[in-house]
Amino acid sequence: MKIKVKFPDGSLREYEKGITPMEIVREMGIKKVIGAVVNGELWDLKRPLEEDCEKIRFVTLDDPEAPEFYRHTMSHILAQAVMRIYGRDNVKLGIGPTIENGFYYDFDIKNGKITEEDLPKIEQEMKKIIKENLPIERKTISKTEAKELFKDQPYKLELIEEIEGDIVTVYQQGEFVDLCRGPHLPSTGVVKHFKLLSVSGAYWRGSEKNPMLTRVYGTAFAKKEDLENYLKFLEEAQKRDHRKLGPQLELFILNTEFAPGMPFFLPKGAIVLNELMNFSRELHQQRGYKEIFTPLIMNEQLWKISGHWDHYAENMYFIEKDEERYAVKPMNCPGHILVYKSMTVSYRDLPLRFFEFGRVHRYERSGVLHGLMRVRSFTQDDAHIFCTPEQIEEEILGVLDLVNVIYKQFGFTYRVELSTMPEDHMGDEAIWEKATTALKNALEKANLPYKVNEGEGAFYGPKIDFHIKDSLGREWQCATIQLDFMMPEKFNVTYIGPDNKEHTVVMIHRAIYGSLERFFGILIEHFAGAFPTWIAPVQVVVIPISDKHSEGAKKIVKEFSKSGFRVFLDNRRETLGYRIRQAQIQKIPYMVIIGDKELASGKLSVRTRTGKEIRDLSLEEFVKTLREEVANRKLELTLEG
Repeated sequence: MKIKVKFPDGSLREYEKGITPMEIVREMGIKKVIGAVVNGELWDLKRPLEEDCEKIRFVTLDDPEAPEFYRHTMSHILAQAVMRIYGRDNVKLGIGPTIENGFYYDFDIKNGKITEEDLPKIEQEMKKIIKENLPIERKTISKTEAKELFKDQPYKLELIEEIEGDIVTVYQQGEFVDLCRGPHLPSTGVVKHFKLLSVSGAYWRGSEKNPMLTRVYGTAFAKKEDLENYLKFLEEAQKRDHRKLGPQLELFILNTEFAPGMPFFLPKGAIVLNELMNFSRELHQQRGYKEIFTPLIMNEQLWKISGHWDHYAENMYFIEKDEERYAVKPMNCPGHILVYKSMTVSYRDLPLRFFEFGRVHRYERSGVLHGLMRVRSFTQDDAHIFCTPEQIEEEILGVLDLVNVIYKQFGFTYRVELSTMPEDHMGDEAIWEKATTALKNALEKANLPYKVNEGEGAFYGPKIDFHIKDSLGREWQCATIQLDFMMPEKFNVTYIGPDNKEHTVVMIHRAIYGSLERFFGILIEHFAGAFPTWIAPVQVVVIPISDKHSEGAKKIVKEFSKSGFRVFLDNRRETLGYRIRQAQIQKIPYMVIIGDKELASGKLSVRTRTGKEIRDLSLEEFVKTLREEVANRKLELTLEG
């Protein structure tokens, strides 16, 4: 039986059913192919084509799909190496997928465990498997055969039970066989450049009710240079890790015993948070927002009306008092609605913009908690705009401008995504169409390129998401703008229109920092802890060379304090070099060194945290420079220029 295969150039060829992409490649004389894309699906070179192929495209190591092939294969090479080292009978296999920039595999080791110290040994065995260049074969077998094949692998048996139909696929390389959908490389020797990165614990299938497995992470690249560059990137990211820098810079601590997922902010961290909030408050006040505060705990009936009870209860915290049940708020929206409903609102009063630094609590599994990035208690820079349908576009434009101003202040670039109506949506499609058009029009008027995610909006309305890029090129989803048709209807949130009748208001949810704690963590890593002077916890440290210079140094400290700067006197009985080094470790923007010469001349010797020295600077001149730098919230240190 013949099948038709269409190529990217539009040409159509006929082949015998069951031909493989590898046979086609050889016939056509195409070199360096590692896989294919068949009708949009990643396809092994050895996997037969059983029906007409509307489009086939071959994949080389330079194509964007290539990492999916070689990183998936590398996870199997990892599993094969572990079984060789620890013994087939001692290793129970979990899963081994590709992830962004790498791969992992989960293991249950019966007699022994894998530690970071074992990674070089495993790498050596992986290199042997790569050198053996074992052919990788894809096989389809019945579930009965698969159960027999994996009879000693309980996790694989669980997965087999959940596969629909009676046929499963397995991949074999040498003595190693794994349950897998693929795709894979033709053999184990195609890609050689890899590195195992870390070991961690991971519950089977992400549930705390299941056994804890050992997860080994790795990365792989087609080119040695790309691997080396990525490892340098990881090294730099590790230096910037906010979980390390936060305690080192005395910004925050985490107490996993008594408050897991709920960070404690130390005095220096509180300064940074307050500066972030003050900056945001100024901008919101200028744009007509009204700041409010809503209760942390409210009656469960509120959350039943809002829908959180049905859809979000497992992520909420509850308490009972006086035979009443209350919920700790996971979101601020219902509270803002209650404030709105406490007033009689005319169309002339709209838009109403309520703004709150609202503390919320959401239950997250302990396994996913991550420093400030994933917490159970956090503060949202939350705002809700209540407006008429005609005002949507203008209000979105205002939010887009505010997002740009705030992100520009920290040197962030960003990209934008627009998510549209999902299949499971609330409200009339005509309203959705009108709202989505308003979002598109606002983005286009703001000259913001955007990607459309069809059908990925929230069930209550379309949304715009912002992905900021930090100094290492990593992306973080922070700001969001969401239109909501559901909650105003549920709470009967209305305004009196020009016709003197009640109309349902449009509700715009938006946050720009998102989680203040998470944004703080991003900033720590973005600046590597070296904050711009305006948010630096300590802006100036005054260091007397010896005890006899301490009194003069205290007078200078007083002058800085009078001018409103955060200043610290370091007159410890340590060497000058040690104190300068400590100031650099603490990332303090400016150091003022006071000795005989400075006291005699009345001039200052100033050092920046990067080591640049400025001598014979008058106190008045330095204060003026600092005042301008802080007032303008400059990103760079003025005296570095």
